[in-house]
Amino acid sequence: MTEATIITQTANWIKSVVIGCNFCPFAAKAVQLKSIRYVVVPEATMEKALASFFDELRYLDKTENIETTLLIFPNNFADFEEYLDLVTLAEHLSRDYDYEGVYQVASFHPDYCFEDADPLDPANYTNRSIYPMLHLLREDSITRAIEHYPDPEGIPQRNIDFARNKGLKTMELLRAACLEVL
Repeated sequence: MTEATIITQTANWIKSVVIGCNFCPFAAKAVQLKSIRYVVVPEATMEKALASFFDELRYLDKTENIETTLLIFPNNFADFEEYLDLVTLAEHLSRDYDYEGVYQVASFHPDYCFEDADPLDPANYTNRSIYPMLHLLREDSITRAIEHYPDPEGIPQRNIDFARNKGLKTMELLRAACLEVL
């Protein structure tokens, strides 16, 4: 699979699931402004993934017109527990290099499962992407976005309710449709 296909599929997921289901009410603006950077890391050990993560932190430091980066691992971290180790290490790296409070790390994975949740709970699809990925967001952008948004604390529960109301089959089909590239 080519890098362009992986990026197209990921962009499809952002548009159809993240924006289409309104899981992130702020994503549409980033898409419209073309301020999302997609970085595919085709072969990544834990060390290479963390190096790529750190490179993206530095890239964001130098590139103010990019609001967010999706670091995509199409061929690695299929095991959700190993992926969670990556997330933890990325957060530690961010803190160790004084990026805590500057950038936030959000996690998305094809097998995402909230702690103590049933793997078949449709609510898991709020964070189930088509590939394992780390999402780096500018903290100041998040702060500005939620300043004028009514009840930002309620977003997670609204997302859970939405996914559960749609049901497992619908959420599976929505995500699967993103893999189709014309």
